[in-house]
Formats: sequence, C-alpha cells, structure tokens
Amino acid sequence: MKLIVQVPCLNEEETLATVLSSIPSQIDGIDEIELLVIDDGSTDRTGEIAREFGAHVLRHARPMGLAQSFRDGIDYAMANGADIVVNTDGDNQYPQERIGDLVRPILEGRAEIVIGDRQTHKIEHFSAFKKVMQRFGSWVVNKAAGTDLPDAASGFRAYSRYSIYRLNVVTQFSYCMETIIQAGNKRLAIESVEIDTNAKTRESRLFNNMFEHMIKSGQAILRSYIMFKPWTIFASLATVFGLIGLYPFVRYAILLAIGDGGNHFQSLMLGTLLLIGALLSVALGVLSDLNKTNRILTEQMLEREKERQYGPVHPAAERTEVA
Repeated sequence: MKLIVQVPCLNEEETLATVLSSIPSQIDGIDEIELLVIDDGSTDRTGEIAREFGAHVLRHARPMGLAQSFRDGIDYAMANGADIVVNTDGDNQYPQERIGDLVRPILEGRAEIVIGDRQTHKIEHFSAFKKVMQRFGSWVVNKAAGTDLPDAASGFRAYSRYSIYRLNVVTQFSYCMETIIQAGNKRLAIESVEIDTNAKTRESRLFNNMFEHMIKSGQAILRSYIMFKPWTIFASLATVFGLIGLYPFVRYAILLAIGDGGNHFQSLMLGTLLLIGALLSVALGVLSDLNKTNRILTEQMLEREKERQYGPVHPAAERTEVA
C-alpha cells in the first residue's frame, strides 16, 4: 500500500521544512510513503527545501492556482502507483501527525475520502462572521452533495485511488467544494476526522478578502449544482417566474371584472415577460439535463481511460472483502 502526501506550495520557505519534517515516516498499513511538493511558481527557496527533505518536486514556471496544482499532483500520484493520496498545505495549518488517522478509514474500507474537520468554531483567529460563513458554506455544499460534513472547505484530505478515478476537477479556483459535491452525487463514502489546526502563519493566498472567497466559492458551488442537479435550479426558477408572472394576469382579470382594467396593460406586459422567463427556465432545465447525461457518459469513458493508463482499481467494499 503506497501513500503519496502532496503539498501545493507558493513561497512557503518559512514553514515548508516544519511541514515536511512532521509528516510521519511510518503508518500502520502503509508500506511506502512518498512526499510530493507542487511548487506553484515560487520565487523563494521552496523547491530547494523540498528536495532537501527528499520530496519529489513538480514546478510551475508561473503560479497556476490551487486547483491546477491539485490536478498535477494527482496525475503524478496515479502515474507513480499511489493507493492513497493525502493533500495538505505548505503553511503548516494542518497537523501532519494526524495523517495516520486521516487514512485509517480508507485502509479499513469504510471510506473513499476522508476530510479533516478543523472544528472552525474553535479557531481563535477566525472572526465571528467567518465562522458563520464557513458553517453556511458547508451547509450549502452538503445540500448539493447529499452529505453531512461539518467542514467542507478543509484542504486536509485523504483520497483513495478509486475516488480519484471518479473525480474530475474543472474549476480554476479551489477543488475543495467541487470534489465533495461530485463525490456525494457519485455515492462515494466520505468521512470526517476531527483535528486541531496549528497557529496561523500567514494570510490566505487564495483570495484577498472573505467576500472574494464567497463569490468564487459560490460560483463553484452553482456550477456543480447545475452539473449534478440541473432541475433543482431551473425548476425552482421556472416556479418562481411562473407564479409571479401569473399574478399580473389574475390582478388584471379582477380589475377588469370590476370595470377598472383599461389602464393596466403594463401589468400584462410584465406578466408575459415573467412567463417567458419561466418557459426559458424549463428549456434550460431540459438542455442541462441532457448535458448531464452526456457528461456522465463522458466521465465513464474517462474512468476507463484512467484504468487503461494507470491500472484497475477497486472500491473500498471490494478491497475489504478481498482482505
């Protein structure tokens, strides 16, 4: 059983040594542990430090973002025979000594993905507003994924080889929300493990402020919603537009019945536009549903291609039966 711990980095020379030195060198049930650092265009000694600790380094000539770093790391891990991939951060936010606990549910066949629950309500440097938004964001993601995860934004995660075959990251921002929604809708088993985070070392480089993070996360969640549950979006829009659009017609009919309908044609125009919006929402829902079917078939082809390229793999239930 081979584990690859991947660490996406951008100018992390101050903390990377601490991160790499605290990653366990031995874990029960794991035969081999390999370190992988994705150097996302760093201008400091990040790559040099990684090599000093024996990590393999994938370097981007310029920053390409967390999602691309994650994809490149996953491609390397699959090509080099990883059975489990753990993703952690180079800023030493996460307790690397808990990696053994993170992979345990996968080794025992209970889960395909395990997420470190940061218990955000306990993080001192999180403002009250940020704690509320973290809970709200996790609630939205859980609704889209059909899951019950307390910390959907946590980047401290373990993925089985089988789950990686089934996930396809398309966002350019952050893979965290998207992979949960995909995994939930693909019925992959997901568990959480409570962890305590380390002291804050720097501000996030994913976004400039909380509102930017909210907007980008919202875009990723909405895209995933449309991908996996198009009728949830478009049927809701059609219902809202339809009900509001009917109101002017009912109002006009009542006014006409009491002899005061002649001066209210603008209400009919508004109602007509809203009803057209309802019909367009239905049409978009049909097209999105057809696109969903096409995407499912395409992803099945991608899974077969991954098996052809990297070798066959079995889900946790089958691995447990074989063991």
